[in-house]
Amino acid sequence: MQSVAFRFYADLNFFLKDDRQYRTFRHSFSGHPAIKDTIESLGVPHPEIDLVLVNSESVGFKHPLADGDRISVYPLFMSVDLSHQSKVHPERLKSVEFILDTHLGRLARYLRLFGFDTHYRNDYEDEHLARISSEQKRVLLTRDRELLKRGEVVYGYCPRSTRPQEQLLEVLRRFNLRGQLSPFSRCMHCNGSLIKASKDEVIEELPPGVAIRFNEFSKCPECAKIYWRGSHFDRMCEFIDEIIAVDC
Repeated sequence: MQSVAFRFYADLNFFLKDDRQYRTFRHSFSGHPAIKDTIESLGVPHPEIDLVLVNSESVGFKHPLADGDRISVYPLFMSVDLSHQSKVHPERLKSVEFILDTHLGRLARYLRLFGFDTHYRNDYEDEHLARISSEQKRVLLTRDRELLKRGEVVYGYCPRSTRPQEQLLEVLRRFNLRGQLSPFSRCMHCNGSLIKASKDEVIEELPPGVAIRFNEFSKCPECAKIYWRGSHFDRMCEFIDEIIAVDC
């Protein structure tokens, strides 16, 4: 039986068993497994990884293990760009767009509220989610680690928290999105880009009394949903202010 020494850094330890977190540990193996397969067998999905060093040399996911190797595995650090030396880092996305699994519906609404292109349906199977993520180069957000391990998934992230507001903050930090916020620019129902609409254009579709009290409206050209600045708008503004006040 052969063995290697592993060390995982920063929040990658979230995926490890307690006795392997924040320490160097030995891993036994036989044959010539690829490093990606071994890392994922330890619980860490490959989209979470930004750099793998074997004996201080950067390697790709197909690199085979050899007896005695010392392996260091790093996550994405937004304050440090490791892409120039990484052989596992995917192509940088010009803009970040998302697809979320069925369990992250509230997070999907929050991301749309802040203006991010967020694909979400509550009836997609894992295979469909992975395929859309791959074909459209969308970041797959899911707490299902096995879904993130699918080979076709290139961009993905597993929110650590189970609370939607904390998940939102995680995503904003992870993908350095603080400077890209565009609140109230997307439909929270279907993800369409909102356009301004005059009162005359939408008056026949408004609930009784709304046209009397409000003059500014937006409409989704995809699902025809109409938005105005009612009490719900004030509550959402308070929520947005709370999020922005946190150092992302």
